[in-house]
This record gives sequence, C-alpha cells and structure tokens, in this order.
Amino acid sequence: MLDTLGYASVDELVRTAVPASIHAAARATSSIPDAATEAEALAELRALADANRPARPMIGLGYYDTFTPAVIARNVFENPSWYTAYTPYQPEISQGRLEALINFQTMVTDLTGLATAGASMLDEATAVVEGMLVARRASKSASDVFLVDADALPQTKALLHHRAAAVGIRILEIDTRTWEPGTASDAVFGAFVQYPAASGRVWDPTELVAAVQAQGGLVVVAADLLALTLLRSPGSFGADIAAGTTQRFGVPLGFGGPHAGYLAVRAGLERQLPGRLVGVSQDAAGHPAYRLALQTREQHIRREKATSNICTAQVLLAVMAAMYAVYHGPEGLRAIATDVARKAQALAETLRAGGLDVVHDAFFDTVRVVVPGTAERVIERARRRGYQLFFADEATVGISVDETTTPADLAAVAAAFGLPDETAIDVEGAAPLAGVAAGLHRRDEFLTHPVFHAHRSETAMMRYLKTLADRDYALDRGMIPLGSCTMKLNAATEMAAVSWPEFARVHPFAPEADVRGTLALIEQLETWLAEVTGYDAVSLQPNAGSQGELAGLLAIRGYHLANDDAQRTVCLIPSSAHGTNAASAVLAGMRVVVVACDEAGNVDLDDLHAKIAQHAAELGALMITYPSTHGVYEHEVLAITQAVHDAGGQVYIDGANLNALLGFARFGDLGGDVSHLNLHKTFAIPHGGGGPGVGPVAAKAHLAPYLPSHPLAQRADHAGGFVFEGGPVSAAPYGSASILPISWAYVRMMGAAGLGEATGAAVLSANYIAHRLKAHFPVLYAGEAGLVAHECILDLRPLRERTGITVDDVAKRLIDYGFHAPTMSFPVAGTLMVEPTESEDLGEIERFIEAMIRIAAEAEQVGAGHWPAADNPLVNAPHTAQSVIGGEWTHPYSREEAVYPVPTLVRTKYWPPVRRIDNAYGDRNLVCACPPPEAFA
Repeated sequence: MLDTLGYASVDELVRTAVPASIHAAARATSSIPDAATEAEALAELRALADANRPARPMIGLGYYDTFTPAVIARNVFENPSWYTAYTPYQPEISQGRLEALINFQTMVTDLTGLATAGASMLDEATAVVEGMLVARRASKSASDVFLVDADALPQTKALLHHRAAAVGIRILEIDTRTWEPGTASDAVFGAFVQYPAASGRVWDPTELVAAVQAQGGLVVVAADLLALTLLRSPGSFGADIAAGTTQRFGVPLGFGGPHAGYLAVRAGLERQLPGRLVGVSQDAAGHPAYRLALQTREQHIRREKATSNICTAQVLLAVMAAMYAVYHGPEGLRAIATDVARKAQALAETLRAGGLDVVHDAFFDTVRVVVPGTAERVIERARRRGYQLFFADEATVGISVDETTTPADLAAVAAAFGLPDETAIDVEGAAPLAGVAAGLHRRDEFLTHPVFHAHRSETAMMRYLKTLADRDYALDRGMIPLGSCTMKLNAATEMAAVSWPEFARVHPFAPEADVRGTLALIEQLETWLAEVTGYDAVSLQPNAGSQGELAGLLAIRGYHLANDDAQRTVCLIPSSAHGTNAASAVLAGMRVVVVACDEAGNVDLDDLHAKIAQHAAELGALMITYPSTHGVYEHEVLAITQAVHDAGGQVYIDGANLNALLGFARFGDLGGDVSHLNLHKTFAIPHGGGGPGVGPVAAKAHLAPYLPSHPLAQRADHAGGFVFEGGPVSAAPYGSASILPISWAYVRMMGAAGLGEATGAAVLSANYIAHRLKAHFPVLYAGEAGLVAHECILDLRPLRERTGITVDDVAKRLIDYGFHAPTMSFPVAGTLMVEPTESEDLGEIERFIEAMIRIAAEAEQVGAGHWPAADNPLVNAPHTAQSVIGGEWTHPYSREEAVYPVPTLVRTKYWPPVRRIDNAYGDRNLVCACPPPEAFA
C-alpha cells in the first residue's frame, strides 16, 4: 500500500497529510499506560468491577432491576450480528432490525394507547424534553409557559429546566395533588405529568389534560410501560404525547444506560416526531418492506430549521425491549406487572401493620414510608443488609419493587424499618393495585399482533432472532465503508465486561460507596480523553454525539452569560458541517450564520472574516469539524480559530473525525475551546444498528464549570479536580455508563502509541482506496500532496452524466457484490464518502476496490448502449434469490451477472431479503406499526 502511494512509512504519509503547524509535540509523560494485553486489561477491569459493592437496587426513579431472558442476552445483546450493524439507511439490507424496531413501535403504541411511536429515544428525560418541544410546535397557544408536575422524576425536571431556559420556555411546576381546573392551566402551551408519579402515587390526570387542551395546549405524559399493562393508558384519558423508558423490559440498569427511551403521539402529530420512525413500504416487486420514514436525517436536510438535533436512536436496546415483549407476550407482561404490584402491596400492608405510615394508598410498584427524622438510619440499615433505598427527605424513604424482588428481599427491607427479622410477608394474599380506583384499571387489550404470541418457547425465539439477524448486513459479514461513521472493529475483549453484573446491575443513583469501581473507571477514562484531545476536563454524560454538541454549546452559552455577554448568540457554521451542528446551535439558543466553503472543501477565509466582522459584537461561537466534513485537513485551522478568539467568540471543534487525528494532533492545540467525541466512532463502542452512542464533551478549563452536572450524581468533582455546574443533558449522571468499559478497554489495550498507529492505518487505507479508484471515480477533495484524511469522497456525477447511472444505483449494486454502500450524497449530493477504518485488512479493501471498478465498467456498458437504461444490473439492484429463480428470465444480462458478478461470491453470497424499496410510496401511505401477517403471504 505504501509503495502504491509512494511513501516509506505510515508515519511519513500521515505527517505529510496533517499540516506541520498542528503536529502534536511529544509528551515526556502520559496518563495512558503502555498497551496492555487482552488478559491484563480484563484483569484490571475485573479489579474495578470488584470494587463495586454488590447490592439489590430498590431506589426506583425510573430505573429498575430486570431479568434479561437468556435467549435475548445471548442472541441479541452479545451477538455481533446485532451490535455491529449500522443505522438502517440501506433498508434493503436492514430488514431484520427494521422489523424488530417496528415491533418496538407497535409495543409502545399499544401500551400508551396513542397512534404512532418512534423507533426509540435516548432516555426518558430527553424524550420528555422532545415531547415538550413537540407540544410547543403543535400548540395553538402563543404562551411560552409549560406546566410541569412537581411529582415528576427529579432528573427529568432538572433536564426540562435546563433545556427550556435555552429556548425561551418558562417552566411552572404545579402540585397535582392540590391542583384544580383553572388555577394553573390558563395561557400555557402544554403540560407534563408523571404517571405513576415519582413518589409512586397513581392518580387520574383526565381533568388536567382536558383543562390544558381547552387552552390550546398539549399534554405530555411520562408513563411506565410495565404499569400500563394494568393501568389505563395515556391515550385513554386524552393525552397528546407519551414519553418514557423501556429499560425495565429486559435491559440492564448499567449505572444509567444505554436504555431505549420512547416517544409516542396521537394521530395528527406523527410528522412532528423527532428522531427515527420506521414505516412499511413496498419493494420493486410489490412485496412489503420496511424502511425509515418521513424525517430520516432531518438535520441534514433542514439544518438550522430542524425541529430536533436527535438523528439517532437506541436501536440495540430498543430491540432488546421489543424482544422482551415478543417473548413474554401480553399475558407474560401482565403477569410480571401483577407480581410486582402484589409485592409492593404486600410490603405496604406489612409496614402499616408494623405501625408505619405509608404515604399513598394508590400505587403500582413504589411505596413511600414516613419515618420522622430517621430516614438516613433506615437507609443505612438497609444498605448493611445489601439493599439500596431512596432518601426522599429526612422523614421519608422510598422503596421500589421490580420483577427480581423476592419475598426474602421484602422481609429484609421491612427489618430495616425496625420490624422483626422473622416478619412474614404475605405476597400471595395481597391484592395488586388495591388502592387504585377501579376507573384507572386497564380494560382494553394490547399486543394483539401475532408476533407477540408466536415465539413463546426458547427454540422459537432463538430461531426468530436468527431469522432477523440473517436479513441484515453487519460488520460480522464484511466491511461497512461509511464515511463520517467509522465502522471499526468492536473487539470481543472490549465488549466482555459490558454484561458483567458488577457493571450491569448497578443503579445510576446508588450510593458512592457502592460504586467506587465504576467511578474509578470513569475518572480514568475522563483523564485519558482529556490528554488525547488537549483539553482540561471531560464530561461523559452526553449519551449521543448530538447531545455532546448540545452540551458543548450550552457550556459556551453559560460562559457568555457569566461574563455578561448575553448578546453573543451568533454561531458560525461552515456550509459543509454535519446537520446536527446547526440544529444543536438552535436548541442552545443560538442563531446560525452559515460560512461558505471554497472549491477545495475548506472554510472560505474571506467569507469567514466578513461574517466575523459583520457579527463581531454578537459572535458566540464557531463550529467546525476537523478534519473537515469533506475529509481533508484544513491548513488554515489555526488562523480560523484565532480570528474567532480575537473577536471574542469560542471555538467548538466537532470530534466526529477524530479517527483521522488521534495521536498526531489535538483539538485543544488547534484553538478549540470545547469538542464532543463520538466514542461509537473513534473509541470502538458498537453502533448497535443505529445506537447506542456516547458523545462525551471535552473543554478547556474556562468552560469546565459550565459542563453538565446532575442533581443525583454521586460526586461533584471530576478528573483534574473540576466541578461542573451546568445543567444535565441526559437522565443519568454519567449517561450510558455501562458501555464505557468498551472505550476504557480500547484505550488500555492500544496505549498512546497504538492510538496513533490506528490513525495511521485508517489514513493509509483511505488514501490507498482513493488512489486505486481515482481513474474510475474522481476524488472530489484532497489536501497536501493530493492526500485525503481517513475518508475520501468519490464523485459519481460524471458517471451519471455519461451513463445515467445514479449514486443510488451504485449503492444498491454494491449489495449484489456483498457490501454495505458508503455514505450516499453527504456532504455533497451525487457522491459516495468512503471510510475503510483501520480495522479492515488488505484483502477486504481489495475486494471493495474490485467491486467498485467492476460497477464502473457495468455503468459504462449502460452508457454505451450494451444494456438498456431501464433494464440493467444496476437499476434493478439489489437482486433477491426470488428475483433470479422465479419465472422466466427476460433481462438482457444473465442470472450469473445479476447475483454472482465475481466468482468469490458463489460460496459467500449475502442474499438481500427484498428488492429496491420505494420510499415515496411509504411516505404517502404511512404505516408505522406491525402489518397484518397476510401482507407477507
């Protein structure tokens, strides 16, 4: 590869590509130890895990222990066919996970009683925020006031306050116990209630919903899905929007995530849904097929006019939750919920019999107990017995029951309140929901689709999961050369600790003394990430790259406000930037001003200086991606950042392309004040079919005070001694903490030198592909010495002009060759952005190059008239087995040319389950729930 490119070493290649002015100086000491072996890294992780104190979490507040059925743990959670897949932007080779997601959507709509649900949100608190923003857009009221239930989850309330302030929404908390119609419902655009409430109380929100809607407002209800198997649905009492989490459907606690939040809306609001929505369409043969509907990649289309910055989902976790419902079915879920409610009722009756006052009579799984002045002592006694309870206040203790709770657990908790150790807990004799009014009991059916009744044995479930996995293309099949997405190896050793119970069965609000191992791992990872990026402080709270962007911009906002520069709200963003940049800026209360790019894909310096001069007094920030979104290292980056600083602005460097820089240059040395990092890109966390992701935010010391905090965090300080005081951006203090051991292990096994070697290999592979293919597809942008960074953009527009073959045709034809297509038409329409990563060996890279060269030749045959423009292997791609076997073959090319374009495919063929999907048909005929079985007959 080096000989082809004309370089003596990888180091020489990268140092030629990366501008000399930004090369990182060698450091005398490093916080990152030398590379560990796999065995050494696992031993160190085991020591960290053992530093956590085993306990049974009964804290509640939206997080519950749960049993992950072994068939789902083995065949989804620990299966690379599921966790190494990418977002289903090529739906023809994503039919398995799309079906799983439509199961998820159906599960949510059935339980909430609403019309349409999305394919998952990041967590409950962010889902509620998105619900508030939907209400604001759809409300007929001109008010800027949003009512919030005072008995909502504390993390959700904190997130609502922080996010609302940035966009000019005023939060008004109300006590729903004393609320009366007309007292606090006039002149509001919406309201939010928790159902059941954070304190466990089950109440009827019907009057509040009607009063808010009478003023033109919309009502958001955060509902517990397990409770909804026994309680009336939000839709039944008129709610417009429902939000929440599906964590307790078989997804481990994991110290707070990742979990799949949900968002559902009534009819008429489906086109307002943020994030991803799976719909049913049809393929070229008229067969039903799934694909992303409506707002797919909204941020890249609408940019600063986007209604949300969330462009991702929590797919892997949504799949687990959906399969939990598929496996248990409605009867099983109702049985689990009944058991939970019965155990909570039995505990409450036992405590009352022991002379204690239970706060609410109507509850599902959470009991609040009055213990005047002794709450801390009760909680400590429970902790010594191995149980974690919730400190509500000095006189009140909360206990939440879940499916893992046993009668012995209940007896131990009762003893912590001072009852005799031998106290009997009569679970079987307790009546579930005994104090809940009959009118709030659920009467209607749910999960009636056959998919929730057909896979009750482990054999059937295993085969169903295997069938769906076989319909997908993931990294375990071959290269996914997606530019901007960095689909690299997710090493098995890195993944090992994710399912260890010491990390997985940990409550995010557990006492500090019980989670010292996890906190130590987090502090080490914060330290390492700060070093490799050149920043001073790191917050791991953001649970997606988009949320990291938002956290960084909110930190800039906080900094300017603290310096009495409230007018600094203009955010300069190059025209080539990721679409989430602009959307995040708007959600941070900023006004986007676009900066032009030149013909080489670099920021147009003349336009930049003009925009800075025009907005000097209002300049809040510049957002740039480095290397640029066009895949090149901009040589004037230091001049760009200096110009912004000279004008009083802050510099946000998007870390999406850090895989091209790590070990050779650091964002903090480029003039960056703050950046987010995509751990699911550069630091090896799997994409999971479109999520989970982690988007930590790193900042210089002057911005550190404004990084995300959390009201229930175990400690205030972070690595380096920094204390963060900004509001939260995620429901849990450390976001998706259970997958942080993956990135910890990645850095630990690579060492500082290995991180640089990975960058070198990625840059080498991208330049090798660009060099080999440039005679067939022009490489659109290049930097010094004609080199690209870790990805290259192949221009297919000349091919289309000559032959009529489009970028879509090439992408779908790559499926026939056994490949996932590169990124299509981003950042330039009519192009493919190719990123091979450092994980692909030369054989796979050569296989991709051969496929692209052959496809170019096929296109030229169309252009030459050898094959008709309307009937050739490219426009008919992808070819299913049925399409080449069934009926008479009438095409001008052979069956072999259709499905075996290279001989190596004969024994390794991936067969797409559907032909090319008609996206427009699906949007015109919107169906976002499980279709009837006869549709597939």
